[in-house]
Amino acid sequence: QVQLVESGGASVQTGGSLRLSCVGSGHRLSAYSLAWFRQAPGKEREGVARIRADGMAYYEDSVKDRFTISKDNAETILYLQMKSLKPEDSAVYYCAADPGLACPAYVSGWLYWGQGTQVTVSS
Repeated sequence: QVQLVESGGASVQTGGSLRLSCVGSGHRLSAYSLAWFRQAPGKEREGVARIRADGMAYYEDSVKDRFTISKDNAETILYLQMKSLKPEDSAVYYCAADPGLACPAYVSGWLYWGQGTQVTVSS
């Protein structure tokens, strides 16, 4: 059982930056596929960024060149560095982990989820 705890969400203005963190309690995350999803009110949860155990990263088109997914050297913390934030980035952000290698963009492909952290970007 992997427990994921996100932090770092906040309210910022358009153009601002935030770094989200996700800690896997009691587990090194090195053997897992990891991802960040987000869900805005009234919308489905969508994949934002994913990283395979080998480090290959994938991004949703709207966040490419603005968001960076990474792990710390000890591979116990997952990060999402966000810059040039826009109001449409406002959502609850969730981290996810899965022992599989597929690293899919869809929600059902992920076994473990955190509780989410709120990001609000004001214009």
